[in-house]
Amino acid sequence: TGALLAFAAFPLAFLLVATAVMYLWNITINAMGNQFYAGAAWAGSRNWEALLFGSLDPHNFITVDKPPVSQWVMGLSAQLFGFSSASMLVPEALMGVAAVALLYGAVRRISGPRAALLAGAALALTPVAALMFRYNNPDAAMVLLMTAGAYCTVRALHRASAAWIALAGVALGFAFLAKMLEGLM
Repeated sequence: TGALLAFAAFPLAFLLVATAVMYLWNITINAMGNQFYAGAAWAGSRNWEALLFGSLDPHNFITVDKPPVSQWVMGLSAQLFGFSSASMLVPEALMGVAAVALLYGAVRRISGPRAALLAGAALALTPVAALMFRYNNPDAAMVLLMTAGAYCTVRALHRASAAWIALAGVALGFAFLAKMLEGLM
């Protein structure tokens, strides 16, 4: 009953905590995940230039097949906490929690808190999203940035704000730098 009372009082907090627990639970079971992107995260943890360009090696000789934004997150995490499965995959899961929060915020402005809660829960519980936010492919960063773009667009429409629409453009630009044209879908 305590969980139900918390849900009734703070539904967004409950949704975000439940999403975080679901995405972070035993996250290192996938070991290094995609070895290709793990190599880029390792190289980025050793060399700032390799991090900037998303290189597979610390000498910045060859880059991965995608733009570098998603490797920036993993490489920075590896620089801060040391290169490990957890330092790569935990930021991916946290991007999922942030995407759920942004979707909640966008839908709440349009349709109210109940619809926002349903939308956030639908994203969090969608099997492909749960898989994507627990793995080190570029999709997590792309989805977070696309959701940020949608949130900024909703804010821009409510206020007729050029600043919010510019932020939406920045978010979509970085989504493009995460996974190219898929970020502009």
